[in-house]
Amino acid sequence: MTQPVNPDELEVASGAVHERLEGLVWQTATEAELREGLEKAFDYRGDVTLTLKDGTLVEGYVFDRRPGDTMAASVVRLYPKQGGGKVSVAFADIAGLTFTGRDTAAGKGWEAWVKQYWEKKAAGETHIERTPERLD
Repeated sequence: MTQPVNPDELEVASGAVHERLEGLVWQTATEAELREGLEKAFDYRGDVTLTLKDGTLVEGYVFDRRPGDTMAASVVRLYPKQGGGKVSVAFADIAGLTFTGRDTAAGKGWEAWVKQYWEKKAAGETHIERTPERLD
């Protein structure tokens, strides 16, 4: 006969820590700050807005970045919010970066799920399940 699993006794590994970047205007005074901001944009789970040096705004989801030896040789790639296919922008053309889109994964970590589970269980609910929310 197998013993029931007690979640409080399970070994738990710490997960990744995600910064709350939603709404943040990233300061890009130096090349290093821009590179760091674009790395964060790559890890972000929402849209970002790039302000280009010519004043153009490019909003979309960053899915790739290709750092090179120079800013001109480095590019960030994104899916534009308005559609139309992938866009590549050279780091050298970027004047600013803002985390404008909703972080679709904020508050949806394991700890949040467990907390909600135990709240529902304490309220007497049975057949507790979590269903994904709509992303639109």
